[in-house]
Amino acid sequence: MAQRPRLGYRIHPASVPHGRDRNTVDGMYAITLREPGAPDVMEWTEVPDPQAGPGEVLVDVVAAGVNRADVMQRQGNYPPPPGASDVIGLECSGRISAVGEGVVGLGVGDEVCALLAGGGYAEKVVVPAGQVLPLPDGVDVVTAAALPEVACTVWSNVVDTAGLTSGETFLVQGGSSGIGTHAIQVARALGARVAATASPQRLDRCRELGADIVIDYNDDVATALLDATDGHGADVILDNMGAKGLPNNVKALATDGRLMIIGFQGGVKGELNLAALLAKRASVTSLGLRGRPVDGPKGKARIVDGVREQVWPMVADGRVKPVVHATLPMRDAAEAHRVLEAGGVVGKLLLTR
Repeated sequence: MAQRPRLGYRIHPASVPHGRDRNTVDGMYAITLREPGAPDVMEWTEVPDPQAGPGEVLVDVVAAGVNRADVMQRQGNYPPPPGASDVIGLECSGRISAVGEGVVGLGVGDEVCALLAGGGYAEKVVVPAGQVLPLPDGVDVVTAAALPEVACTVWSNVVDTAGLTSGETFLVQGGSSGIGTHAIQVARALGARVAATASPQRLDRCRELGADIVIDYNDDVATALLDATDGHGADVILDNMGAKGLPNNVKALATDGRLMIIGFQGGVKGELNLAALLAKRASVTSLGLRGRPVDGPKGKARIVDGVREQVWPMVADGRVKPVVHATLPMRDAAEAHRVLEAGGVVGKLLLTR
């Protein structure tokens, strides 16, 4: 019999009413895994209520975003970092229902969205206060769940680390994905010339979002991009394929180009031509969000602050819009995973309570 997964929630004895069995606590429902495997291993089951500790808030979840990383975790290939909830889900939106000691600027009843290390596929989730964002102006509480993971990933890679600036050329591999649809719009808002790869059926959607150059990902992407940019190439590339796309990405880089790798759908081991990289004075960087600490110069709180200050104004004035493919009930998370794995999703899938 498969062992029930560890939930990773802290239950504070002081929170249990006087006279009640301290081993008995209020419960909530969440998606749990019987074992790693296909979508059907996910179940909507009762688990202990999480409790907000110092520096944390408790959010009553309204919606949660579905990400490729969630699929990897379900399959047993992307375990949560130490101390994080085993419940799947890297972003959510909802309303704060409790505030832990030391939290300022956030209160019960606030509508928020949040970047998570786990726990989003649930009725409630505890979040470090530094990873909580207000809803952008003009975005409702359900739609806001589509933003935290993509916004923090794109900002931390494309803006904060790669330093994309106006007039540069930006290439996003997988332009119709959740990350891709957001990255196209952010790069366009920054004044970059934007190129995107996608399947033939979704190239027009990439154009609608602001891509100047669209390339069928079945083609020789590097050659097509170099032709379209008169040999210049891409100053910044955001890539989710990893090993499979490495040689072509290096070929596509401009002089002083920056390749940012955020996924490994094409494998984790590849051959890197260091001579080609050196000739272009280029760099290859791989950054993740989930395992970062909350605080500090490399922490999630600093990334969240950057998103609030630089990306939220783009959302508020309409330069960047959340792209939601569909919403499904949270208890139907298995169906959402099947839809994502089948392909054809443009933007984000959301799970709603």
